[in-house]
Amino acid sequence: MVEPIRWGILATGNIASTYVEDLALLDDCKVTAVASRSAERAAAFAEKYRIPHAWDSVQALAQDDEVDIVYVATPHSHHYIPTIQLLEAGKHVLCEKAFAYNASQVRTMFTVAKEHQRFLMEAMWTRCNPAIREMRRAIKDGMIGDVIAVHGNYALPGPFPPEHRLRNPELAGGALLDLGIYPITLAHLALGVPESVHAESMMSPEGVDEYTALTLRYPNAIAQLSCSIIGGAADEVTISGTEGRIRLNDYAYRPSGYTLERYGEQPREFEAPYVGHGYVHEALEVHRALKQGRLESTLVPPSSTIEVMEIMDEARKQIGLHYPGETRPL
Repeated sequence: MVEPIRWGILATGNIASTYVEDLALLDDCKVTAVASRSAERAAAFAEKYRIPHAWDSVQALAQDDEVDIVYVATPHSHHYIPTIQLLEAGKHVLCEKAFAYNASQVRTMFTVAKEHQRFLMEAMWTRCNPAIREMRRAIKDGMIGDVIAVHGNYALPGPFPPEHRLRNPELAGGALLDLGIYPITLAHLALGVPESVHAESMMSPEGVDEYTALTLRYPNAIAQLSCSIIGGAADEVTISGTEGRIRLNDYAYRPSGYTLERYGEQPREFEAPYVGHGYVHEALEVHRALKQGRLESTLVPPSSTIEVMEIMDEARKQIGLHYPGETRPL
């Protein structure tokens, strides 16, 4: 009998709860520990999900011998140092997006993982989503010809109070890192690394971006993207080619299918439902890698995490968005 993969969970917020609920749908793993800065929150989370161990620090979680891999579900501002600590303690890590403050930190994280021979992956569930994987195959097979444009938006209506994490620079708030990463990722999936990035933003009183618009220029294509925490265009992505287009409608970061519109033909709907809340598929990718002895994901490779972060670094440089917790300005 193959031993189950033992998960530890760092943080006790909504996304941590959702991820644990999806892990419960798999039969080759178990959640053995949870950690939070609050011993009370960790204990309550452990009781709710019947988790054996509850810790009040990253260090305690890192020393738990019954944990193989840790899911880091803290805010963006608290990804870098805990991930380094966990890797150095010998744990594999799945870290939420945005992976860190900037690409420099991301490179360091992957370097440490390599030095300690530990698996490290960004929890970019969109890249593991069944519909997105089918969409990529359709593009690769030439179903829409050569890709010439990507139009994508992700907006939340708000309003969010000043103390909300999305408006808090200390927690790396704003629209770009939290929401913009999705349309940027989908543009990256379709077109790769752009030749140039142009960004414009409207900033909040706290100093984070409330609304950001980006134009990514490629040799033979353009991506026009936006993200917002004050409302905006619908959460949709269209990938256009010389022979047709693919539409991801509603929740483009977690679609259950897509529409293929080849020019001169009737639109065709393709369904590829996700399991659970949608996090199951990134967990399966982690499990496959660990069972095969791989230290990197093929669906979410380090290169994609670094390249998307570099795009966001350039956008933040242009709009003047620097976070207090960064070691140095971009």
